[in-house]
Amino acid sequence: MLDIIQTNPKVLGGQPVLKGTRIPVARVVALHIQGYKLKNFKQDYPYLHLSKQDLQEIYSYYQQHIA
Repeated sequence: MLDIIQTNPKVLGGQPVLKGTRIPVARVVALHIQGYKLKNFKQDYPYLHLSKQDLQEIYSYYQQHIA
């Protein structure tokens, strides 16, 4: 599993989330579908320190494990 994603049965019922947060991977993908870009994530979630590569890995994980 990627370093940025974690699953824990005590956090959101075991849904994959961004590590150290309660932000589900599915939420990040949904925002991307709505048009969010990296700059939007950095503005709305400045504590995440996301990179373009992180977002690509999140989308890839979503396609392989959730979709």
